[in-house]
Amino acid sequence: MQRRKIRRRPDAPLPTVPMAMKKPDDPSPERGQAERGQDQRGLAVPSARMARLARFGGLGAGIVGNMVAEGAQRLARGQRPSLQDLLLTPSNAAMAADQLSRLRGAAMKLGQLLSMDDGDFVPPEFAEPLSRLRSSAHEMPPRQLRGVLARDWGRDWLSRFEQFDVRPIAAASIGQVHRAVTRDGRKLALKVQYPGVRESIDSDIDNLASIIRIAGVLPKEVNIAPLLEEAKKQLGEEADYERESARVKRFQALLKGSEDFVVPDVHDDFTTRNILAMSYAPGAPIDALTALPQAERDRIATALIDLALRELFEFRLMQTDPNFANFFRDEDTGKIILLDFGAARDIEPALAEGYQALLAAAIRGDWADAHAAALRMGLIDDDTPARLETLLRETYDIAMEPMRHKGPYDFSASDLAARLRDNVVALRTSGFSQPPPPAAMFIHRKLGGLYLIATKLAARVDINGLVTRWTA
Repeated sequence: MQRRKIRRRPDAPLPTVPMAMKKPDDPSPERGQAERGQDQRGLAVPSARMARLARFGGLGAGIVGNMVAEGAQRLARGQRPSLQDLLLTPSNAAMAADQLSRLRGAAMKLGQLLSMDDGDFVPPEFAEPLSRLRSSAHEMPPRQLRGVLARDWGRDWLSRFEQFDVRPIAAASIGQVHRAVTRDGRKLALKVQYPGVRESIDSDIDNLASIIRIAGVLPKEVNIAPLLEEAKKQLGEEADYERESARVKRFQALLKGSEDFVVPDVHDDFTTRNILAMSYAPGAPIDALTALPQAERDRIATALIDLALRELFEFRLMQTDPNFANFFRDEDTGKIILLDFGAARDIEPALAEGYQALLAAAIRGDWADAHAAALRMGLIDDDTPARLETLLRETYDIAMEPMRHKGPYDFSASDLAARLRDNVVALRTSGFSQPPPPAAMFIHRKLGGLYLIATKLAARVDINGLVTRWTA
């Protein structure tokens, strides 16, 4: 497929598309374009409130229609399906994934969060189809893109560039990424936000939450209101690219002189609330490094886990999105390129201290102290039934296994991820209805994602040694 480009001078071609330009929740832009049928016109983002509401209405009507058809088929076979059986079907989940990918914005982002591997409460029959949202999104058509750029940069924005690729190299939930070369020769990655995303966050999440409740995707006992409010807050922050640029600069200062990490530069003269301009940083995605020597894979996984602990206990600022495409390796220097800081969150001192106590108890194998710390942090309460507390303790023991192991923990020889997944499913079906506090949930998501990266790399990491540094 030929990419459409606007050129200021035909003799100034762009370099090869860098792998490090991929959007975090779109780990394979090329694959995503193939799944979209390589639609060269793109699909306009519905930015008006009524247009988005109509999409949600269509999704609800489609789910009801599928229920009627599925119910008729099962009755004809002599079955008596329950309402939940009719609602929680692969066809309904696939329909939801398709509509959310068309809406983009907060609706698609929340669908991505519900599909994460560490989600505690979403049934597998919904999580699997929704997982497609992490690798596929429709792009804006060029005309809509030009409107966004003109609004933020002015009508003569093109005069500032030597070359601008109209077709994005990645299209994700909140925005899409374009490559460009400025008149003074800077090679940029430009993340351009979809129109109407920021204004539709609250209504999108409320509408999607209504559909989730009606469809019975979550147990009725689960109070997701705090999580939804936190999602609105975080997505509002992620949609503010000026805020993200400030977070990028904070991480640059914190990691200045690092032998392991590099953070691309922000270009303030092209950055607005809706456009984030960063330097182009070529590299290989973290999940494509499985052929590297064992020692290098061990180094990368160790550095990432050590960084997460520093974020939690030293920086008190954590990038909470563990998607593989947030981490790349510079092939020349071996440094890890850190991308996308929209999900960077400040960590409250009390929360960090709670995790210090929890991890210290894990290393000692002291469940009584771990239980007390979990109570203080709101991870459990005094009303938790004994059978559920037993299951929670088993889940805790599995998650803390690498931290108790003396010496390098071999993720390639461990079924840790599978055991954790089984216990999470058991919790979901056991009647446990207390999600962790939202701030803790995002930290769990990050740490769980790093376990998955270490498993993907078949790495060996002395996590006990890393954690002891902060808990001794």
